[in-house]
Amino acid sequence: MKFKFIETGISDLYIIEPTVFGDSRGYFMETYNGEFEPYIKHLDGTPAQFVQDNQSRSKRGVLRGLHCQKTNPQGKLVRVTEGAVYDVAVDLRDGSETYGKWHGVLLTEENKRQFYVPEGFLHGFVVMSDFATFTYKCTRYYDPSDEGAIIWNDPDIGIDWQIPDDMEILLSDKDRKNPTLAEAGLRF
Repeated sequence: MKFKFIETGISDLYIIEPTVFGDSRGYFMETYNGEFEPYIKHLDGTPAQFVQDNQSRSKRGVLRGLHCQKTNPQGKLVRVTEGAVYDVAVDLRDGSETYGKWHGVLLTEENKRQFYVPEGFLHGFVVMSDFATFTYKCTRYYDPSDEGAIIWNDPDIGIDWQIPDDMEILLSDKDRKNPTLAEAGLRF
């Protein structure tokens, strides 16, 4: 086994720790292989495959989220290759015992952790380091006409973003105008 899949208390949402082989020259690790197969599923439970890889680079304080696709939800396998982010997923699966609940994890280039956010979740992150490079695989193609989002600081969800007192939050114009979950009425 090259990966340790850590349960989060929300079904199907996992923190993944890779096996890292390192010495004085550097390190080597696998970031994805067939061990993921039982975990990567569409919302209806059928097996899914990753069809798109994405990467972003952002500066300290940038908060991206909380986002989803409304009719073609994406599962995402996320990780950080430079810097550090606090990454958050919110369960929006209809009938889930944890609907509206969230889980967050610190992803850094040092800890090399990954986070699997399944279909049916909102996703977002805030950059904790001077800069961060964030990469992720998706189970469905991005469709700008299918975007869904809620405001990052929705009081009904109550996410603790682990934001230091001296950090200024930087939002896109679009994210600044996102509705609350109650206003958006998002469910999968």
